[in-house]
Amino acid sequence: MSDQFDTLNEALSVAHQIPVEAYISPEYARREQTHLWRKVWQVAGRCEDLPSPGSFLTYDILEDSIIVVRDDDKQLRAYFNACPHRGRKLIDIPEGERYVRGRRSQFVCGFHGWRFDFAGNNTFMAEAQDWQGKVDSACAGLTPVQVDTWGGWIWINMDPEAGSLRDYLEPAASLLDPFALDKMRCRWRKWGVFDCNWKVALEAFNETYHVATTHPEFNQFGGFRGWSKAQGRHSNIGYEAPKDMDKNQQAKLRVGEGADPRVATAAMQRYTWDKANTNTTETLVAVAERLVDELPEGTPATEVLQYWLKTAREEDAARGVHWAEVDADTVGKSGTAWQLFPNFQIGHSVNNMLCYNARPYQGDPDRCIFEAAVYQLYPEGQEPETEWEYCPPTEEAWCYVLSQDFSNMRAVQQGMKSPGFGGPRPNPYMERSTVNLHRNLAELMGSGHPVPIE
Repeated sequence: MSDQFDTLNEALSVAHQIPVEAYISPEYARREQTHLWRKVWQVAGRCEDLPSPGSFLTYDILEDSIIVVRDDDKQLRAYFNACPHRGRKLIDIPEGERYVRGRRSQFVCGFHGWRFDFAGNNTFMAEAQDWQGKVDSACAGLTPVQVDTWGGWIWINMDPEAGSLRDYLEPAASLLDPFALDKMRCRWRKWGVFDCNWKVALEAFNETYHVATTHPEFNQFGGFRGWSKAQGRHSNIGYEAPKDMDKNQQAKLRVGEGADPRVATAAMQRYTWDKANTNTTETLVAVAERLVDELPEGTPATEVLQYWLKTAREEDAARGVHWAEVDADTVGKSGTAWQLFPNFQIGHSVNNMLCYNARPYQGDPDRCIFEAAVYQLYPEGQEPETEWEYCPPTEEAWCYVLSQDFSNMRAVQQGMKSPGFGGPRPNPYMERSTVNLHRNLAELMGSGHPVPIE
């Protein structure tokens, strides 16, 4: 990892306790809108969701609503979803819907009919002369919001003084660029309203410490001890691996451990596809299940991994699916997932990824909007059309493995309110990303600093 963060990681390698206010305090939750959400870059959607001029989508975070639109020059623009006349929303988001996405030739206020083009200019004011020149189209346009793209996502920032997205995302952006995340498309994407704070939801996935207990079925496929590193405002995690194995892995594409790695890899891939529906593809599963027929018994794990990935890569290429070419050093440094401050996680590999997002729901510290999406590479022109599907936090709606994680979320939120609980005490090695999240939160919020445990 980069030397510039060595001092930070050394400081966070000491055990810390996190004040519980960040999870349960209504006052803290109220301050998040001003001190956090209006200051940071956030994912508002995918670039492919806005394919042509006039395509738009909305993004809501607490009281703030944003419109992102592709203009006539196919550039992205973003504006606050509020008419400058009386403040009425230009786009109404129906109750219970995640957002509105569609296509328009202009934006028209439903209150008094003011109109706006994609550049945010006011193109019509009924009875404009009544303002006697004090208000005209030159000063009655939409208020812009910063918008940029990276990794195939659309990012917005409500702070006009905020720095560039690229600077904000480093060092994650440089280490993830080789994986060509922008070329992947959604296989499925789901969202729901969960009974926990948004941080509790994210922290269910930003470490590997929980795997052995929450997902005991995976223990048959090997050890899941992992590391966690602070990367400035961001963090990343990865699994420990046998010597020289980590650089041969392709991020989350790992071989199964055991007496026969051919069998273990096939079993892990089939279980992941059937019970998790994430972090693999049909090609990877199919090739893994042929390993026992195509490799001799006793083949070392490293050779099994190399053969499996090489064969799957070639078979995908034959049907027009081309994996990213990533050098071994970058693979080793990038780990298996990145936590991008404050609320987005990318679990990356060369041909698929699993992403999580969480944000507060109606300002209630005990509830959040949780989202997950699986992406993969497809032959050009064969990408599926997907929409966000509302799903309650059940096994039937999501999958067995994710439902195991969901079972922790509500129970954690409830337990944090116990007078016998003094605040989280994350593992200084495996859960460092959680401490780093709260370190960065505290800098913006002015409270909730993780405290070293004496």
